[in-house]
Amino acid sequence: MCFSHPFRHPTSCCSAAEIMSVLFFHTMRYKVQDPRNASNDRFVLSKGHAAPILYSVWAEAGFLQEAELLNLRKIDSVLEGHPVPRQAFTDVATGSLGQGLGAACGMAYTGKFFDRASYRVYCLLGDGELSEGSVWEAMAFAGFYKLDNLVAIFDINRLGQSDPAPLQHHVEIYQKRCEAFGWHAIIVDGHSVEELCKAFGQAKHQPTAIIAKTFKGKGISGVEDKESWHGKPLPKNMAEQVIQEIDDRIQNKKKLSPALPEEDAPIVNIRNIKMPSPPTYKVGEKWATRKAYGVALAKLGHANDRVIALDGDTKNSTFSELFKKEHPSRYIECYIAEQNMVSIAVGCATRDRTIAFASTFATFFTRAFDQIRMAAISDSNINLCGSHCGVSIGEDGPSQMGLEDLCMFRAIPNSTVFYPSDAVATEKAVEIAANTKGICFIRTSRPENPVIYNNNEDFHIGQAKVILKSKDDQVTVIGAGVTLHEALTAAEQLRKEKIYIRVIDPFTIKPLDKKTILESARATKGRIITVEDHYHEGGIGEAVCAAVVGEPGVTVTRLAVSHVPRSGKPAELLRMFGIDKDAIMQAVRAAVSKSRNAE
Repeated sequence: MCFSHPFRHPTSCCSAAEIMSVLFFHTMRYKVQDPRNASNDRFVLSKGHAAPILYSVWAEAGFLQEAELLNLRKIDSVLEGHPVPRQAFTDVATGSLGQGLGAACGMAYTGKFFDRASYRVYCLLGDGELSEGSVWEAMAFAGFYKLDNLVAIFDINRLGQSDPAPLQHHVEIYQKRCEAFGWHAIIVDGHSVEELCKAFGQAKHQPTAIIAKTFKGKGISGVEDKESWHGKPLPKNMAEQVIQEIDDRIQNKKKLSPALPEEDAPIVNIRNIKMPSPPTYKVGEKWATRKAYGVALAKLGHANDRVIALDGDTKNSTFSELFKKEHPSRYIECYIAEQNMVSIAVGCATRDRTIAFASTFATFFTRAFDQIRMAAISDSNINLCGSHCGVSIGEDGPSQMGLEDLCMFRAIPNSTVFYPSDAVATEKAVEIAANTKGICFIRTSRPENPVIYNNNEDFHIGQAKVILKSKDDQVTVIGAGVTLHEALTAAEQLRKEKIYIRVIDPFTIKPLDKKTILESARATKGRIITVEDHYHEGGIGEAVCAAVVGEPGVTVTRLAVSHVPRSGKPAELLRMFGIDKDAIMQAVRAAVSKSRNAE
């Protein structure tokens, strides 16, 4: 049935047929009618284009109706072209190749160290995706942490999409690579049920890689092991003939039932997490928001033992080390492998087992954009904190400066982008993020700036704070982080010139508080100035422009970093790029004089 038109990727499914059969009807232990049961063994189809075989095994097991398979890829069917979590049996979306194993590592780490349960994690990879560096980041992670509850199956079917895979059938090279990464590696005939059963039964004190030599299109005469068939459905008459041939080979048609899991995964509640106590900062005290993040996360760890932290060897810069100090068993060091760190966080957060916070320099999340994008498609609830944003980091120079991160995270569907401007706001952002669905990003800064909020200040997503306000305000200035403090200093000096400005702290850049911004603009003759330590594209200025587009009489002047920066002192760089107090004062004076001239 699964070969009938328009069944896509039949050849990629055929090479994995025996692997999937042995896994789902011999090796894995799970409840068919409760695919998300916390004690079930996990399965990740990293080669997501082979989705039809995944759907077929769940139909064979009895969770899906066989007739539903014929709705594959239709707009009203849950059976999409690649696995997505709309399907109860899919934990993470796959299809962007090379990412499944990282998520599987997160699940296995959670099973071994947090749940301390007996469930095992299986991940099926294609040989084409083994060219992705992210696979080897995951291999290194699993080898280092000795994830002996993890099994990776390499479907070595020789052929990629447009060409043979680089190593073709040199399975012994794959074996050496896996062993070098700390894995127990077994070569098997991927079409031998007996060899597969035996290989899955081997348990070692390290992760296992089963290197299965297979043939793409196995069992389809004229197609098996032939190039140029990737992703193509079989012609109707050919499909019917193949179905008949395969049917004739089936010796035993009795229904197989998988073994049930040992129900030893603990019951976990990650809802409605509250900080154990309010913030304890003093107004005027100087704190870097990156440090306030570490303080807040360590505190949140006491509220719920399912809060975990991950970092990419920057914990003494992002201050996640404060969490590690207080909760060492719940900190995961991911080393310098940011793509994998995001995938690990996604894996840890599946089935609501943990609340994951992963941190590194904001700019290094750019290399994990695909993993973040796929996390959103996976309906994942992960929290990412990017420190060292903007030119305000100073002497380290442009390679370390997060200047694209707001743009990147705003583009992610269902994301929430926090940009706290002091220590109190940072603590509230951490608490809110822990309770917010979707991808949350918290942008933190290196410089120490004064605390401006009282500890009892209430914060909400999409609710800006009007920090400075009078009936004589002539311009609305919107800043965040270091630029908010520059705006406050500018306001103080402008007051001496009898020029008054309204200063707004957006708190979240997405969603943006359109209502407060428009009210302020109307009260200040429609004049808005945005100032940000970020490139012009996709940052605060563009977010504000999008919010006020079509509003009569509103003008927006945007101050932002205009080109690739350089090393220098933070104050020098803020001045050089026109986002310091002097640049704000100049822009305010220009806006005020323009209207005076017009009058």
